[in-house]
Amino acid sequence: MAKKPTSRWAQAAAALAVLVLLAAVVSGLGHRWGWWHFRTGFQILRYSIYAAIALVPIAIIALVRTRPGTGRRGLTASVVALLIPFVLIGNTLKLRQKASSVPPIHDITTDTDNPPQFVEIAPLRADASNPVEYAGDETAAQQKAAYPDIQSMHVDLPQAAAFERALSTAENMGWTIVDADETEGRIEATAQTFWYGFKDDVVIRVKSNDGGSVIDVRSKSRVGRSDVGANADRIRAYRQKLNEERSSRTSTVE
Repeated sequence: MAKKPTSRWAQAAAALAVLVLLAAVVSGLGHRWGWWHFRTGFQILRYSIYAAIALVPIAIIALVRTRPGTGRRGLTASVVALLIPFVLIGNTLKLRQKASSVPPIHDITTDTDNPPQFVEIAPLRADASNPVEYAGDETAAQQKAAYPDIQSMHVDLPQAAAFERALSTAENMGWTIVDADETEGRIEATAQTFWYGFKDDVVIRVKSNDGGSVIDVRSKSRVGRSDVGANADRIRAYRQKLNEERSSRTSTVE
């Protein structure tokens, strides 16, 4: 029995889909690895999305030509070639929707009246486009409107024990600890995003408060006007892990 021929449309669509996906992935990793500026990476990503849009009709044609009964192979490749651009386009639309739903700010703190201050990290931000100083009242107002849940964290622990837990939680977040000064109750760390390798800085302040302690966190991007909600999400993740550690230690004691 003669072997079915493979559709050239399917082959072309699959090859283009792989190239488009590779370009999108490398756009961010290239910046992380120091190959180019992040703006170049954004441009590569933009063009990969344009290519993904152009790929859709090609993949549809390939799908039609390889559907059951046509006598041509390549149906699976055609389906994959159609899925890849839809995933890329869908993620892009999702990111744009999120960007439009949050304020264009990049400095988030649980205490907008007296935000924790960067000390040891300040020299590391010397070349950053965003200054180390707190962004000010306008940013505070926008944060309160967009992220009302970002509040100081209270724990029923003396300052020394609260500091230990705050530091342990920061380490478990996978951040690079730059400084941990128990005397001043200050922890400074740097978080790095996986894809583009952007570095955001975090400072944690632990203070005694009515028999317990209050923990304040500030997360600030080094570059970019808007963080697309990343710093607020980071503080939420830290708060959740801090609570998980508290529950875990309570269960162990019990």
